[in-house]
Amino acid sequence: MVDLVKVPILGKDIIHVGYNIHTHIVESILASCKSSTYVIINDTNLSKIPYYKALLVEFQSNLPKESRLLKYQVKPGEANKNRETKAAIEDYLLKQGCTRDTVIIAIGGGIIGDMIGFVAATFMRGVRVVQVPTSLLAMVDSSIGGKTAVDTPLGKNFIGAFWQPEFVMVDIMWLKTLPKREFINGMAEVIKTACIWNSDEFSRLESNALQFLSVVNAALLTEEGIYDTDIESILDHIYKLVLESIKVKAEVVSSDERESSLRNLLNFGHTIGHAYEAILTPQALHGECVSIGMVKEAELSRYMGILSATQVARLSKILVAYGLPVDPEERWFMDLTLHKKTPLTTLLDKMSIDKKNDGSKKKVVLLESIGKCYGTSAHFVTDEDLRFVLTDETLVSPFQTKVTESPIIVTPPGSKSISNRALILAALGEGKCKIKNLLHSDDTKHMLSAVQDLQGATITWEDNGETVVVEGHGGKTLSACSNELYLGNAGTASRFLTSLAALVKSSNNQDYVILTGNARMQQRPIGPLVDSLRANGTKIDYVKSEGCLPLKVYTDSVFKGGRIELAATVSSQYVSSILMCAPYAQEPVTLALVGGKPISILYVDMTIKMMEKFGIKVEKSTTEQYTYHIAKGHYINPQEYVIESDASSATYPLAFAAMTGTTVTVPNIGSTSLQGDARFAPDVLKPMGCKVEQSATSTTVTGPPIGSLKPLPHVDMEPMTDAFLTACVVASIAHDDDPNSNNITTIEGIANQRVKECNRIEAMATQLAKFGVSTKELPDGIQVYGLNSLNELKTPIDGIYTYDDHRVAMSFSLLAGMVNNSTKKPVRILERHCTGKTWPGWWDILHTKLGAELDGAEPSKSNSYEIVKKSVVLIGMRAAGKTTISKWCAAALGYKWVDLDDLFEEQYKKGTIKDFVAEHGWDKFRQEETRIFKEVIDHYGDDGYVFSTGGGLVETPEARVYLKKFASTGGIVLHLHRDIEETIVFLQSDPTRPAFVEEIRQVWNRREAWYKDCSNYTFFAPHCSNEVSFQNLRRSFGKFIAFIAGKRTVDIPTKRSSFVCLTFDDLSDHEDNLTPITYGCDAVEVRIDHLAHYDSDFINTQLAILRTATNSLPIIFTIRTKKQGGNFPDNDYDAMDELYSTALKSGVEYIDLELTLPTSIQYKVLNNKGYTKIIGSHHDFAASYSWDDPEWENRYNQALSLDVDVVKFVGTATEFKDNLMLENFRNCHQAKPLIAINMTELGKVSRVLNTILTPITSELLPNASAPGQLSLRQINEIYTSMGGFISKDFYVVGSPIGHSRSPVLHNTGYKLLGLPNNFDKFETDSAEEVNKKLLLGKSNLGGLAVTIPLKLDIMRYMTELTEAAEHIGAVNTVIPLGHGKFKGDNTDWLGIRNSLIANGVPESVRGSAGLIIGAGGTSRAAIFALHKMGCSKIFMINRTTSKLEELKKDFPEKYNIVAVNSIEQAEQDKEPIGVAVSCVPADKPLDEVLLSKLERFLSKGLKSGFRPTLLEAAYKPAVTPIMRLAKDKYEWQVVPGAQMLVNQGVAQFEIWTGFKAPYRAIFNAVTQD
Repeated sequence: MVDLVKVPILGKDIIHVGYNIHTHIVESILASCKSSTYVIINDTNLSKIPYYKALLVEFQSNLPKESRLLKYQVKPGEANKNRETKAAIEDYLLKQGCTRDTVIIAIGGGIIGDMIGFVAATFMRGVRVVQVPTSLLAMVDSSIGGKTAVDTPLGKNFIGAFWQPEFVMVDIMWLKTLPKREFINGMAEVIKTACIWNSDEFSRLESNALQFLSVVNAALLTEEGIYDTDIESILDHIYKLVLESIKVKAEVVSSDERESSLRNLLNFGHTIGHAYEAILTPQALHGECVSIGMVKEAELSRYMGILSATQVARLSKILVAYGLPVDPEERWFMDLTLHKKTPLTTLLDKMSIDKKNDGSKKKVVLLESIGKCYGTSAHFVTDEDLRFVLTDETLVSPFQTKVTESPIIVTPPGSKSISNRALILAALGEGKCKIKNLLHSDDTKHMLSAVQDLQGATITWEDNGETVVVEGHGGKTLSACSNELYLGNAGTASRFLTSLAALVKSSNNQDYVILTGNARMQQRPIGPLVDSLRANGTKIDYVKSEGCLPLKVYTDSVFKGGRIELAATVSSQYVSSILMCAPYAQEPVTLALVGGKPISILYVDMTIKMMEKFGIKVEKSTTEQYTYHIAKGHYINPQEYVIESDASSATYPLAFAAMTGTTVTVPNIGSTSLQGDARFAPDVLKPMGCKVEQSATSTTVTGPPIGSLKPLPHVDMEPMTDAFLTACVVASIAHDDDPNSNNITTIEGIANQRVKECNRIEAMATQLAKFGVSTKELPDGIQVYGLNSLNELKTPIDGIYTYDDHRVAMSFSLLAGMVNNSTKKPVRILERHCTGKTWPGWWDILHTKLGAELDGAEPSKSNSYEIVKKSVVLIGMRAAGKTTISKWCAAALGYKWVDLDDLFEEQYKKGTIKDFVAEHGWDKFRQEETRIFKEVIDHYGDDGYVFSTGGGLVETPEARVYLKKFASTGGIVLHLHRDIEETIVFLQSDPTRPAFVEEIRQVWNRREAWYKDCSNYTFFAPHCSNEVSFQNLRRSFGKFIAFIAGKRTVDIPTKRSSFVCLTFDDLSDHEDNLTPITYGCDAVEVRIDHLAHYDSDFINTQLAILRTATNSLPIIFTIRTKKQGGNFPDNDYDAMDELYSTALKSGVEYIDLELTLPTSIQYKVLNNKGYTKIIGSHHDFAASYSWDDPEWENRYNQALSLDVDVVKFVGTATEFKDNLMLENFRNCHQAKPLIAINMTELGKVSRVLNTILTPITSELLPNASAPGQLSLRQINEIYTSMGGFISKDFYVVGSPIGHSRSPVLHNTGYKLLGLPNNFDKFETDSAEEVNKKLLLGKSNLGGLAVTIPLKLDIMRYMTELTEAAEHIGAVNTVIPLGHGKFKGDNTDWLGIRNSLIANGVPESVRGSAGLIIGAGGTSRAAIFALHKMGCSKIFMINRTTSKLEELKKDFPEKYNIVAVNSIEQAEQDKEPIGVAVSCVPADKPLDEVLLSKLERFLSKGLKSGFRPTLLEAAYKPAVTPIMRLAKDKYEWQVVPGAQMLVNQGVAQFEIWTGFKAPYRAIFNAVTQD
């Protein structure tokens, strides 16, 4: 156990720190704070904790007789830390008769401490308060120092006071029940305190991180939902970190209570951290944001030349070690914060209102070293510097260099090559080795982590982290670890560790090691090394792609030794990898390099020299070239090993001198260097005109006058291949005096640079071209054509892409500063952080030492994802309908269509695919098919194409990798699926394609998993037996693809709305009833847990049935677990995860996500939801919680934290007042759309009062899905009886209207939906009468349907007109606005548009023209409809052509109306016609000339995309002569006028009522005789 310690603050020993000190707390308060009234205030969450209950009992039992104890609980969460809650507490205190002698005891985390402290500061002008912090964050930070506050809508902690407590009772026992994320969150403040004040404590924290995180992560969750952490096992560590943090804060507060100077040092990390927190709350916690803020502010200190790169790396490492984020772009943190954006301008705006600022000037705490701040208070910083550290894109302005008398001295970080070798050698060696000047970079960080994970060495730090101490274990303790070794893009580490893994022994439960990396690392070659190790007895598997990471190295195999042959023409790192591990093989090693001259042999020599320093001598063969003998042995670590600076990195400051005419010295790279790149200055820069002075240990370069560098005719850079990029940018501005010269610099010997972090030769050529510099690639090199003048350097329009390659970024940072043309614009460089691989502080050197002006910038629009039209790739079995549906897809999205089989045959030029397979075989076909696919994705993947692929594309591993990569970058890979039995029947009769060499079912069984794995969306296309089902499928697919592509959004209703709940086990048994069941609904819920089967094929079939039957009504995909009242097994999380994946791939509009599910499932759904809306739900079937219980508040806060789109809470009413309590809850929770209802008969009223997406049943369902569920009709009738709906009267007005079907249409809808309205006829030919008797005379007028002859006359009585009414020039719909105002609309165009769409015409018909027959009133609506649908041209024909010209003048020129005056003109126009609308009377014969024109156009019906469709506007007779002509002679699809009549009326119904109309019932009622 630990001692009770009292820490003084402001001269008083009021901070008491200990473990399990509840008795001491009670005794101290009662003895030192005597009072008539003690008030304990905490949040409702704390009341569950047993330790809290014990404290309460003890307090009550020891209370003096003359005193009383009051208890008050507040709702939990930051949302309740406000002035309203504070006022409620104060009202309670006043009602209880509390006076100035009251003692308030605040028990809780920072929210409680801040708010209750503020209550104490202001109640009765100040009463005593005792702080009892229960979270780590509160213990070490918020409870100390007397800061109190509440939040306001404008910011956190803006209203508050300084009010010192009587005691701060820090009992570490509380941490036992602290949730693990809160525990880790508190560590940010602990690390911050040590970082600014106590370097020894920082070191102690470093050494205890692993144990801390393992204990906290192992915390158990009890059945009561309380965490139980084994705090005793790390009690000493926790006690010290709490105590040391408190001591620092107490000392600082004692020196500066009111935060005038010193105390604001405690805000290190907070200026930037608070800005992130303001954006990312509530998903991100305070400590997590402060962690990111500390790293950013440390980087700012480094950028300003104050802090070393080592110290930044050390800070970053400890934060990661304690489970905290260090960058907002970390994948796990982005998932946690639901991929919220943190725009640069928003961050700066948030920083501008920081309390530390002086006016608009921003202040930041700067760090000098671990344990010490720079100065004694925060410093002013510029927005430019802040922008730089906050973004990954930098703007490099033209260099403004000044020649100085003394050289600029730049010391690059340690060599990456030497650092990684030293770490391997020291880990394999015996004894301690102090490694100095180690490169602190991503590469070495991964290497250090891997060595520790494999238990190869004990690693500690000295000299404030500048020196790493490696205590090697001689290879004896290397042991397989369970976690993957993630190596980022660290090629050196991955290759060295592959051989090291061959020496690793199996652990108790692990017999292999996984080496993996980022996407680029998984493309870089490692095959030759793996081949050699395999041949020598080591078992290694490729996990994904042949020849690349990830690797699975089995530890039950052995590294035999003996003769090893290795191909070393690609990378010298293969050679070094085996060399360094060779002494530990079972037999002496003879390593023979085969296949040609090895690449970069100087690096092999470096390895041999370093091995000798560690006690192993490598002998070169005297009889066999490029062969080495390594005896068995073990390394003996030298006491100290100093890493020389990285010679490749040294080329950048030296090149800066060359390009700017200045002098730069690199003090620790000279002629005796181990590294070949040390020759860069004498071999490259000197011949180009620079003065070079190189001693054994230093290099100085003085550049010639700016603009006078000379080209280098030829240089072999094989000894220094990494430096070729630097040479390229220098050569770009080199020219000679010959006006006919091309200023060519030729660089060779660099073939290996094509397989580095990127294809560097191609990268240089591509990016140099942006500056206007020409290049030519050579087989193993590049030629650079230097510009004649610096003025010819162009400013790259879209910035420089760095390929996540550190050397590309650093090279172009130099050329960027040389651009000084007339535009004076800075050059944008993307992904600047990639320099962290070898020189994290490069930009700081460029800025502070070399004087470059840098700025940060938001990602430019040209680089933003939004302007990219990601293409669509359709995959699936042959005969799945890919060709047809891909054409639908292209039409729906307005994309270009390409069939890759057609493209293949175009390139083959000798016949069909069947012919190719007969000539070359299937393997060659697959190879060529993959090549074509890769090419189209590389060139057109972002250009809005739809690619239909062959069924066997997924057979090729390389194609599968490309498909998954395309899907992961935002592309749509759509698996088109059809019932396999139907597919087999079709394929057995298809003679056009080469036959399968195996059974079709076997092919499907093999490919099925590949299709699912490679696709990110799935669409089930059922077999269509007739034209109606075919068009329904097209309409369903059109809405599906528009939704998943973001072209069609589903907005959460804001009005009264509902969804029907389906609990069938198979929807196919109820297909005919699905339409009437969903009448009036805004969505339909399918209860997956009630279905007969849970496999994805069955689910997709069910969704397809539902979409087709309901005209793609939004689907709510619900899996209800047993404990939440459903049928799904509670703990079958794997199956649940698979089902949610199916839902997301199926593009459902809503997913119901239970708030009780594991967070891993919740975050996976939330981070992959695309355009799907998430309903966060919680059900209380057992009536365990009343609506004022904290359970609902906690669940609501959880829903906010998860950022679900809709919150759904379902309680159980046991008495009527439960409904009133629910409504009170609803009124207090408006942050998100809320569905809140009670079950049971007693709870029915809650369903009536719920507004958004009320769950309903239907009279056609066998039973309701929940107790007390009502139909929509019942809800509306009850709501009407309560006064919710007022009965309204509607009329059709005009003359004659005796045969009008409008009353039938609307009254049918009212009856089915339970609406209290009535629709009648009002016959008149006087608009004035309509105005007088209806518009002004009917107070309950709901609307008017206007017909002839009043469509024009009524317009003068309208207050406003819709766009449709204005363009059509007539009103058929009157909408009351209240207060005697009316809006005129015209729904005729919707009748036309919706009728066409309902029959398979896409919503957008771009690329095809439209035709209108007639020039009457309806033709105006037709013009508007066809324009809205995107017709490229609108042709019009009429018996009287003069009317067409008049009509054309009434519409804007952009409508592209063509009035066809003659048969000849009709023949000349060649554009295909996709849609036509007949607006001529159907009861009269057609004029012969008009008929002739019509036939000319019908003969030009659209041949692709969709079937040409004609709509007849006349609804009698049912089949008109024009319909017969179009269908029978020209094979057009025809749509009868009755559909237009109903659709325009349905549009009116939905405008007036806000409900979706029951279309089928209305149609049947209107069209029956």
